[in-house]
Amino acid sequence: MPSKTGLYYLLKPILPWRLRMALRRVSARRIRAHSTATWPIDERAGRPPAGWPGWPGHLPFAFVLTHDVESAAGLARCQRLAELEMALGFRSSFNFIPENGYSVPPELRDWLAAQGFEVAVHDLEHDGRLFASARGFERKAARINRYLREWGSVGFRAGFMLRNLRWLHRLEIAYDSSTFDTDPFELQPRGAGTVFPIWIRAPAGGPDDGYVELPYTLPQDSTLFLVLRESTPELWFRKLAWIARKGGMALLDVHPDYVRFPDEPASPRTYPVSHYIDFLRHLRERYAGRYWQPLPRQLAACVRDFSPRPAPPRPRRIAMITHSHYESDSRVIRYAETLVRRGDTVDVLALRRSPELPRQELVGGVNVCRIQARFSKSTQSRLAYAWPLLRFLCASSWHLSRRHLRERYDLVHVHNLPDFLVFAAWLPRLAGTPVILDIHDLVPEFYGSKFAAQGGRRQLAVLHWIERRAARFADHVIVSNHLWLEKFAARTGTREKCSVFINHVDNATFHRGLRTRHDERQIVLFPGGLQWHQGVDLALQAFKLVAAELPHAEFHIYGDGNMAPALKELAGRIGLNGRVSFFPPVSATRIAAIMANADVGVVPKRADSFGNEAYSTKIMEFMSLGVPVVVSRTQIDQYYFDDSVVRFFESGNVAELAQAIVEVLRDANLRQRLTERALGYAQRHGWASRKSEYLQLVDRLAGAAAPSDAP
Repeated sequence: MPSKTGLYYLLKPILPWRLRMALRRVSARRIRAHSTATWPIDERAGRPPAGWPGWPGHLPFAFVLTHDVESAAGLARCQRLAELEMALGFRSSFNFIPENGYSVPPELRDWLAAQGFEVAVHDLEHDGRLFASARGFERKAARINRYLREWGSVGFRAGFMLRNLRWLHRLEIAYDSSTFDTDPFELQPRGAGTVFPIWIRAPAGGPDDGYVELPYTLPQDSTLFLVLRESTPELWFRKLAWIARKGGMALLDVHPDYVRFPDEPASPRTYPVSHYIDFLRHLRERYAGRYWQPLPRQLAACVRDFSPRPAPPRPRRIAMITHSHYESDSRVIRYAETLVRRGDTVDVLALRRSPELPRQELVGGVNVCRIQARFSKSTQSRLAYAWPLLRFLCASSWHLSRRHLRERYDLVHVHNLPDFLVFAAWLPRLAGTPVILDIHDLVPEFYGSKFAAQGGRRQLAVLHWIERRAARFADHVIVSNHLWLEKFAARTGTREKCSVFINHVDNATFHRGLRTRHDERQIVLFPGGLQWHQGVDLALQAFKLVAAELPHAEFHIYGDGNMAPALKELAGRIGLNGRVSFFPPVSATRIAAIMANADVGVVPKRADSFGNEAYSTKIMEFMSLGVPVVVSRTQIDQYYFDDSVVRFFESGNVAELAQAIVEVLRDANLRQRLTERALGYAQRHGWASRKSEYLQLVDRLAGAAAPSDAP
């Protein structure tokens, strides 16, 4: 059981109800603000399981009513609630706690059964400790089974929706209902991810050994009316309409404890029963003849007879760590969104570009947690550069460990720089969770380029030592190009667990047809980091020659880095004010539209520096957009490209760079020839061609980890 859960139930008996509820409401407001894309509706949960046969009678959807009775006050309301439902034409299941706070009269159980209702077992003591230990659960399972037999029950629901679905195979049940499709307010917030029943097969049994899992799919009444303080059942109406369209199962959990009948005094612990009545009437009138309304045991028996039985979805829970701004880091975005699109849950710990950005946000289905502001890139001090990296290591380690204790990750994917960031995953690694280290840049070479005047053998030796340790700590290492693979593998001795994923362009974001500009201007564009090895100062000097020949030419620079002040000063000193514009970095989606409206892209890296072997993502991004690109003749770019897809120039040669830009801007035939061939190249080598290999790698590594408690 997660440590936070244990702490909560340790403190719960001594905390007043009003204080507990106040704390829950504060937390719920924050959670709700960050969960709008997945609660109350998560579109991914509406996909039917493979081979889904549909509901009996070819009815569009199923509707199931359940009640958890948590106290003597709730017990006293059971018969009135059942009579209310009978008057409206419904039947439900009442789930009673066997050993805590009240005793269930046999006469009540018999009366419910005689009226066509169901009785099921709700936890054992309802103290939050059912799954505290495997040995303890074994003992409690024997007692639960005794109550199941005594009550003639076949269904179970754990208290507080805490669960370990593997352990539940020890219960003599036909179904369990301890999960949900989506509910971020629960202590174990990872749900079943579906609004359909699923078959949980026993690991060591035959095909008929197992039970049916029935997740609740409508928000709990206590969450809706007591915690979130909703004044109407409108959210139930909206979620029901969506489930009906998807053909799923609308399963509701209403607590008699919190229902207030008209003759009862008002209380902050209850809500008017009229909310529930309005919902049942809405269902009966709006969807008459369109739903199947079984008891849970009837639905479970139906699912058990399905062939094939609906298998549970198997989403992975992945954490990523990157010392970058997620919204503009195309490489991290590609990985994360690829995982999310297939149904995995991805949390990214990243930097915060500005105070206006929320600390937590759902971006394209990815849970982005911005845990630290970025330091100024203009610093030239090694200590000033290293200190924020060490802070980020501590912060990411804290956040990752806390989240992992709350709910286990199946895999952690860490992106350098720096290499030592991989050690933030120490706790998941100790617990058996595999770790990927993704080498965007070789740190010793990057350090040597950035601090060439301050570097020395001792510093480089330390960086090589960290590189080896980080590589050996990781279960797998991804290197961002083939030249670096050989160098990295030789230095670390980890060739057998290394693979290459270059910065493949995402053709879904960077594609032809985004251009909207139609004027006489000729825009030369550089998007990227403003470091010395990028050679942007060379491009500025070359553009002075271009501007003299092409009066409508403009040079637009998007990015930041330690060279930014010097580059702006250079542009003014050589008389380019008004012809050169500097812009801050923008998101990947925005930069795609900006790049599409350029007339030529430039990649002016220095071949006598770190840039000689650093692969440039922007080359293929320009190619995918149909924009010709002028590229420095570096070792890495000659490895991947040739003169048929880019216009090369001799690295460091300002005059030749200017000549190449002018030639591309003036020669329409050359532009057309380059863009047509480049488009085909980018299509063949885009992310779509490699993403399946990445998913296979994740599944291979995560498959070796201990399985999650989720279905």
